[in-house]
Amino acid sequence: MTDLVEAVRSHVTLPVFGRVDRHAGRAEQIAHLAEAAWRIRIQDLKLVYHAGAGHIGGDFSAIDILATLYGAVLDISPDRVADPERDRFILSKGHVAGALYTTLAAFGFLPVAELATFLQPLSALNGHPSRTKVAGVEANTGPLGHGLPVAVGHALSAKLDVSLRRTYVLVGDGELQEGSNWEAMMAASQHQLDRLTVIVDRNRLQQGATVKETNDLDPLADKAAAFGFAVVEVNGHDHGELLDVLSSVPFRPGKPTFVIAHTHKGHPISFMSNNVAWHHKVPDEAEYHQALTELETARHPRFGKEH
Repeated sequence: MTDLVEAVRSHVTLPVFGRVDRHAGRAEQIAHLAEAAWRIRIQDLKLVYHAGAGHIGGDFSAIDILATLYGAVLDISPDRVADPERDRFILSKGHVAGALYTTLAAFGFLPVAELATFLQPLSALNGHPSRTKVAGVEANTGPLGHGLPVAVGHALSAKLDVSLRRTYVLVGDGELQEGSNWEAMMAASQHQLDRLTVIVDRNRLQQGATVKETNDLDPLADKAAAFGFAVVEVNGHDHGELLDVLSSVPFRPGKPTFVIAHTHKGHPISFMSNNVAWHHKVPDEAEYHQALTELETARHPRFGKEH
């Protein structure tokens, strides 16, 4: 693995970001998160391209959510990954592990150089995250429908501990077709777990088809409300909306929160966005360079041009 890692190490160019200053103005906070998300997308694209595998479409739909959580919302830091009072984040859609690893590296939880080992033999950075191998990973995920029940367990534990720690879980919308999620939601409502926040990556696509064609979830907001959740809908690529909503939970005392984040699979790449083929596909050389060019064009205007 060493030779391969050295061959791709030049493509690991991600800077490490500090958590946004809580005293900074809102515009500065949003700009910080936008820059982080932009850098994370570039690095994630490089990881998938050079590894020859990954779930880049789902990675790109979730990155703005992940950057906002780790950059501004979660009460956790690299030196507090074992603190009992840390906030918890669980990536239920574990197949987008590349996005999680890159985000963890961007905020100092994982050595940036280790990203070069993504999906290589003996690497800790597997196709699905492992809590025993990667600092900051709270649960082994991958089998869909498991992360939300695990998050309910964490939130219930916090309530029994009379703790103010919060639990966030990111689920895919296709994943909500698994009945285990709805059983867990009933339990969360029954126990009034208002420190629990479920975030739905609502990109409306799953492997091979649209969610609607497979097993339609609508009216999703009404269903979540009927299960006892306070429901909020946001633009999942708008860092300001994400920051405002995710920082403000719980919205109703005694009720867990259900955030429907409307996203686009493959965002913002023209040939990936809203294209189901990019659930599990690797860009060829021409697509890779086109995606890099489009990311450069889409960069937040206050920053420079080099990457």
